[in-house]
Amino acid sequence: MADMISMPNSTNVLIVGAGPSGLVAALSLLHHGYKDFVVVDAVEQGENTSRALVVHAATLEALDSIDCGEEIVAKGSKVRTFNISNRFSKLVCTNLSSLDKHTRRPYALMIPQNLTEYILGEKFKGYGVTVHRPCKVASLKMNENDDNLTDVTFENGKTITAKYVIGADGAHSVVRRMAGIGFTDPKTGEKGDRITNLNQMVLADIVYEGKDDNDLEFSSTMSPESFFLSIAMPNSFNDLLAKNGQEVEGQIYRIGAGVPLADGEIPHSPSKEYLQNLVDRFGPTTLSSDASVNPNSTPVRIKEVIWSTRFRTHSAIADKCFTRLGGDELQSATVGADNSTKHGGIILLIGDAAHIHSPAGGQGMNLGIRDAVFLGEVLIKHINASASQPSSVDADYMLREFAEERHKRALEVIAFTKNLLSVLGTPDKKISWLFPISATTVRDWVMWVGFKFSFMQAKMAWEMSGLGRR
Repeated sequence: MADMISMPNSTNVLIVGAGPSGLVAALSLLHHGYKDFVVVDAVEQGENTSRALVVHAATLEALDSIDCGEEIVAKGSKVRTFNISNRFSKLVCTNLSSLDKHTRRPYALMIPQNLTEYILGEKFKGYGVTVHRPCKVASLKMNENDDNLTDVTFENGKTITAKYVIGADGAHSVVRRMAGIGFTDPKTGEKGDRITNLNQMVLADIVYEGKDDNDLEFSSTMSPESFFLSIAMPNSFNDLLAKNGQEVEGQIYRIGAGVPLADGEIPHSPSKEYLQNLVDRFGPTTLSSDASVNPNSTPVRIKEVIWSTRFRTHSAIADKCFTRLGGDELQSATVGADNSTKHGGIILLIGDAAHIHSPAGGQGMNLGIRDAVFLGEVLIKHINASASQPSSVDADYMLREFAEERHKRALEVIAFTKNLLSVLGTPDKKISWLFPISATTVRDWVMWVGFKFSFMQAKMAWEMSGLGRR
């Protein structure tokens, strides 16, 4: 960690945010041999909580392209099958073997976000550069002497001047807000988001007692009122916690569950008792703490809660991922066009600063990492083109094309996660008075029958992998 005193007064590229997206953007620049950048983050220390858990094939391939994939794969757990059940029996087993012919990473990698950040951070430090902390952005304004530069001022009054400012500072991005970029739900359906059983959810990292820890498969459970998942974390997560002074004995699991709106607001940091109630109500009966319900006749209880959180599932996307601060983007400009009126420092958004959506399918961090990998290459091209071409030639078309492509990919992911969320969180109500059958019963039957076909399994594997929308 570097402090504010060691921060230079100017840099060509300022990356605001040192989560996975910000670190990968920096590593992408370093991979291409570029070092004229500064990374800042608002918090004193990173790697705070596990949060995102899955890294998919397309993201691993993107990380491989900047020599960052192997270290992450080495610390994660490879998952090749996903099981979806109701509370009593298995409905779907999706096998990822269909990806074998498409990628060298035909699996989903289970690795908590703080471990991913730690690995990326160590790689970053290996280049001899550091993150400046804590540096919370207070304002952005056009430089008085050169309107193609941006002055970024922090809360302590320190100012750094940059030609490019990359906002990787999360869903509540200060960079996005200061640049005047809107952030709204794209409402991919005619009526926007549908009300489902997953409008509010809980995530937690826990240790069970009484559970067979040899059973480490990825399992999710659908019920008439909710959706529940339980995923074994890699042992490397225990090692990271121990390194940070938190010794945890036993297998750690990530659990998640939708909480019906009728239950009221979820507590800020759900307790062990609150989480146990969700497991007993919505989890598979094999995890029930009631021996009379558990088919194994042995109660399974939550022994320890390492981390827990609540959130609302919603989606939003930035109106644009590229702009010039207080200046012109020249939307209609083409290569070779007269660009003499172009002005304003360049602002770019990646990761949660550019798009957020529900955690269904584990796509969020993946999309942000791919944003960052691809931005590094485009930014190098823009920097080189700006230096070698006369000022009258427009090089911004590169950044516009990048921004438009990432915007398109984000809309695709938002649509996918909304559709998946609506299926997993189908409310338990009758289809109509003509067909007095529960919608959840129909859903379960359709999934049970549909996923008997290999092409349906292959389609789901492809959608989850991200290979079709890198």
